[in-house]
Amino acid sequence: MNYNDIIGTVGVGLILVAYFCNIFGWINGKNILFFILNIVGAGMACYASALINYIPFVILEGIWTLVSLLGLAKSLKRRKA
Repeated sequence: MNYNDIIGTVGVGLILVAYFCNIFGWINGKNILFFILNIVGAGMACYASALINYIPFVILEGIWTLVSLLGLAKSLKRRKA
């Protein structure tokens, strides 16, 4: 495994952990941990995709990261209210 593979695998793994935990009810889809796992995971997968110049996944994972950031901001705002 090279650097790109390691970064991409860890990133996708984090996204899958968030999904798995949500499906089995271990974390809520509005939980801060859910968003953090998605942000870090998608960011890493986006970076790995950029390293290998695979633009479709750069776009996919970049948008996934941005949507997760917006979800985190909304969740934090809701907590303060």
